[in-house]
Amino acid sequence: MADKKYASLKIENIVASGVIADSINLAEVSGKIKSCELNTKRFPGAVYRIEDPKIASLIFSSGKVVLTGIRDKKALTDGLGIIIKSLKSAGVDTFKEPKVAITNIVCSYDIGKYINLNKVVITLNLENIEYEPEQFPGLVYRIKDPKIVALLFSSGKIILTGGKNLEDIKKGLDFLEQKLESIM
Repeated sequence: MADKKYASLKIENIVASGVIADSINLAEVSGKIKSCELNTKRFPGAVYRIEDPKIASLIFSSGKVVLTGIRDKKALTDGLGIIIKSLKSAGVDTFKEPKVAITNIVCSYDIGKYINLNKVVITLNLENIEYEPEQFPGLVYRIKDPKIVALLFSSGKIILTGGKNLEDIKKGLDFLEQKLESIM
């Protein structure tokens, strides 16, 4: 697989989640960390935003964490390090090895040509497709292996989501392009 083939593939967002401590006193933490907000009437976790790398994290009293807004693996590692360091300085006993993994990657891709969505609906397997142009201008195509959801737009733009790594995304994209080539 040549990298040139994926030249327009761009990671838009990475979501990671896992466990970083046995428990966290959110009221105490949100009082000690400057950009950590807690509003239990609106949400059961604390929202901690860091600027560099720009990541929003949801921290729960159970010790679980969800990170979003990540653009690459280095940002995940750096951001997680900052979060752990901040929590430690706020008195939280975090795990030496936090168990955090990527749970979803969202990518955009430009196929470089117009896609006739009506033709796609007519030609491909209907059980994997949702297309209601009155509701949403894109076609939703669910790929079974790898388990990826692709949003296709007539402009040729595609959004791919559900992958746990870039290889899954590329595999899903290859499958999709093969299907589209057969009808274009």
